Amino acid sequence: MEKSIDLQTFDDDGLRERGKGSISEAKGQDFDRDRYELARVGKKQVLKVSSPIWIGEHDWPFLRSHVYVGKPIGVSQFSGGPAGLIYGFTLIWLGNFSVFICIGELASAVPTAGGQYHWVSLLAPHANKRFFSYLTGWMTVIGWIAALTSVCYFVADLVLQLVSLNDVDSSYQRAGWHGTFLLWAILLLCVFINVFISGALPTIEVFVLVVHVLGFFGILVPLVYLSGSYNSAKVVFTTFNNQGDWSNHALAFFVGLQGNALAFVGTDSVVHMSEEVKKASTHVPKSMLLSLAINGTLAMGMLLAVLFSAQDIQGLLNDPTAPTAAFIRIFQTAVGSRAGATIMVSIIILLEFCSAMGCLAAASRMTWSFARDEGLPFSKPLSIIESRTTIPVVAIIVVTVCSALLALINIVNTTAFNGTISMVLQGFYLSYLLAIGLLLWRRLRGDLDNPDSSLTIFGPGEVDEAYDRSLTWGPWRLKGTLGVANNVVAICYLLLIIFFSCWPSVNNPTPAAMNWAVLVTGTVTLFSMVYYFMFARKSYKGPLVEIDPHLN
Repeated sequence: MEKSIDLQTFDDDGLRERGKGSISEAKGQDFDRDRYELARVGKKQVLKVSSPIWIGEHDWPFLRSHVYVGKPIGVSQFSGGPAGLIYGFTLIWLGNFSVFICIGELASAVPTAGGQYHWVSLLAPHANKRFFSYLTGWMTVIGWIAALTSVCYFVADLVLQLVSLNDVDSSYQRAGWHGTFLLWAILLLCVFINVFISGALPTIEVFVLVVHVLGFFGILVPLVYLSGSYNSAKVVFTTFNNQGDWSNHALAFFVGLQGNALAFVGTDSVVHMSEEVKKASTHVPKSMLLSLAINGTLAMGMLLAVLFSAQDIQGLLNDPTAPTAAFIRIFQTAVGSRAGATIMVSIIILLEFCSAMGCLAAASRMTWSFARDEGLPFSKPLSIIESRTTIPVVAIIVVTVCSALLALINIVNTTAFNGTISMVLQGFYLSYLLAIGLLLWRRLRGDLDNPDSSLTIFGPGEVDEAYDRSLTWGPWRLKGTLGVANNVVAICYLLLIIFFSCWPSVNNPTPAAMNWAVLVTGTVTLFSMVYYFMFARKSYKGPLVEIDPHLN
């Protein structure tokens, strides 16, 4: 295995190395493969390594096939219809396979918690690597905080939906602060589990996996078996809707892809847990693709069950006086009782809460990693690892506080709150696009196939471009032309989704129906750029070297 890696080991004062040790420290009596792989990229093993996990704790944010009957089906049904949902889901599913094969290749080569910003720093040209890496890091951190807020809000919303469902006399009047306070309670419970009983997570993850599979059948069987009538295959596979009043059905179909894409957000959570997973260079890629295969299959089954069993979905979606979401009314109609629908929704709430726990874990590790490399304000306290639990407690608390502050917006204006957390898709996809685009460039140049570990210093802070080519492939990748073709497909898919994620759900929208994600994403990007040029460019040097990979 190659021991050289592309990292900037020199600061702007010239030749002074910032490394704190050598790779030989990783080859001591307690040497193992994971410690050595981290040493190759200049990082020390400081987090507790758990058993190899493919599905479970580290992929909680993607154990969400049941959620596909919620918001995603509403968005895509509005612009696309039943046929648009099915074909759009297939397109998004295959596109995500392409993207996460590429992400898996990068995670196999550089299995660190930093993920995208670390890869961009290694792959980008020397003159731009700090800026692109910094921008990617900010987008990923903010994206994960928004994802955590979004998932917690969905849990809170489902709980309040159940209150409305079982409010027989319709006396309950929902207010914005109800969802915010309940979101805070969910965040606190996630913090408690992540900090105080983190040792029990392996047991919890097995429970979650069992509930996920059993819950799928617990929803699917009543939905199909108890429905009194069914839609024909012709209606399901050939009916397209254009409720957004777009110029044609094709445009409506592409606008509706946003809903399908949201169902797959969070697949890379295991990447940010890489430093806590044994044999991360092989198990992380396998975890992502296996979760895509299992959850995609279950989600397709759930989608078909809803489309064949539910009557007048569009009418349910368009009912402004209904106290509950359309999919809850589909459940109630199918099973014929509030109690049955309550049980089915409770399964989704439990699984979404587990997703929230996983989101907090991934968001805190990403934040901790970026702070470790001095990419965030107050990096020193943010990068502290609590010695007893070996987890980033400070990062967990800061991420939780940021999420709780975001939830305050919901009290004032729900539209603004939805716009703020809707940047999740764009934030993640932009970070993927930059990393995979640079991977394709390096692959075409052959840099990863023929690494050059030589290092030539021309002057203060200048490093020979050959040092950038010291990155090597990991044990898991697509080889040759197939790998290049997959990179191209992934980039095309990401560009397509990013472009249409900026579109509103309807033509000529009102402020309430406007898609504010592009404004929020643009604001975050502009802020990070201003902060970088004013402050961070003097301190941020890219991923820091804690173990010099060139010393033995």
